[in-house]
Amino acid sequence: MKRFWLLFSQTVTVLLAAYFVVGTLKPEWLGHQVVHNAALSLMEAPASATGVAPAGSFRLAAQKSSAAVVSINTSKAASNKQHGNDPWFKFFFGDQGNEPQVGLGSGVIVSASGYILTNNHVVESADEIEVVLNDSRKARAKVIGTDPDSDLAVLKIELDRLPVIVLGNSESLQVGDQVLAIGNPFGVGQTVTGGIVSALGRNQLGINTFENFIQTDAAINPGNSGGALVDTNGNLMGINTAIYSRSGGSMGIGFAIPVATAKLVMEGIVKDGQVTRGWIGVEPNELSPELAETFGVKAKEGVIITGVLQNGPAAKSGIRPGDVIIRVADKPVTNVTELLSSVAALKPGTASKFSVLRREEKVELNVTPGVRPKPQRPAQ
Repeated sequence: MKRFWLLFSQTVTVLLAAYFVVGTLKPEWLGHQVVHNAALSLMEAPASATGVAPAGSFRLAAQKSSAAVVSINTSKAASNKQHGNDPWFKFFFGDQGNEPQVGLGSGVIVSASGYILTNNHVVESADEIEVVLNDSRKARAKVIGTDPDSDLAVLKIELDRLPVIVLGNSESLQVGDQVLAIGNPFGVGQTVTGGIVSALGRNQLGINTFENFIQTDAAINPGNSGGALVDTNGNLMGINTAIYSRSGGSMGIGFAIPVATAKLVMEGIVKDGQVTRGWIGVEPNELSPELAETFGVKAKEGVIITGVLQNGPAAKSGIRPGDVIIRVADKPVTNVTELLSSVAALKPGTASKFSVLRREEKVELNVTPGVRPKPQRPAQ
C-alpha cells in the first residue's frame, strides 16, 4: 500500500509540472489563448480606451468642445485707391493696394443647421469667408448678421454631420473657476490653453459699446478671436474677443464675451436679421464733483445727463440736462456702461420707470425707449 501511494504522488507531481510548463510555454494547447489575451489587453489599455482621464486632466473637456471650434480665413480684395495708377505716386510711395488683405480668426458651431458664432472684427468687410473644421472639412460661409456694438457676428455654413458645442451658463461662473481657451492662434492650428476666471463684469475698456467681459489668464493670442472659452465640462462659457498686450502676444489678460450675451445677440440676428436694443437719446457722463457743481446737483452716485436729444424719447418723457439717473426699471446704475446696458435691454415702445435726481429732488419718470440707431460706418 505504501508503495502504491508513493507511485501515485510521483505521477501527480509529474503531471502538475507538465501542466505548468505547457500552460506557460504553449497556453493555446490548453485553450487559454482568449482569456490570456483579454487579460493582457485590459492590463495594457491606455486610460483613454477606458474613458477615464488622468487625475487633473482636462482631456475630456477639450475633446468634447474642440470639434465644434473652427478656423476662419477671410480675404478682402485690394482697394482701388485714388492714386493707384499714378506712376509718380508709385515712384515716391511704392505700389500700394495691389495685394488682397487676408485675415485669420476662430469661431464656434452652435447649431446643427450650421450657425457659427464669431467676432464681428474677424469678418468685418470680408469679401470671402472660409471655415475650416477640426476634421479638415472646408466650406464657404455666409454672414447672417453682425452686431458691432457687442463685436459679435453670426455665420452659416452648409455641411452635414456638424459637431455642436453645448451652451453653458456663464452667469454661474465665479472668479477662480478653471477654463480652457480654444482657437487657432497665429495660424499654427487648433490650440487649447488653460487658466482660471480672473475677473467678471469687466467694462469701461473701450473695446465695445456694450461691455461685460469675462477676464481670464488662459493664453489668448491673435487668431483666437471668435474662439471658445469653455468650462471643465466642455460647455461654452464665452467667445474669446480681446487681449491686453504690449507685445501683441498673450500677457495673461484676455477677455471673452459671456455666452449669455452671445446667445441673445445670436437669437436676435437669426430671428430678425439684427439686434434690437432700447435707446433714449441722451448724452451720459460719469458723475464728477465738477459736473455736479456745474449743474447744481447733490447726488453722490448715478449717471449725469449733460445733453438730451431734441424730440428724442428722453426729452419727450421729461428728462433734462443735469438730471442724474440712479435707477432704470428698478435696477441701480452707477456708471455710464451700466446705464447703456440697462437701456439697451429695454423693449422699444414699452414704457419703463426711471428714477432721477434733479438737484435735491427725486423724480420718477416713465420713459418709452425707441430703437437704438445702427452705428455709422466710417468712410472707406
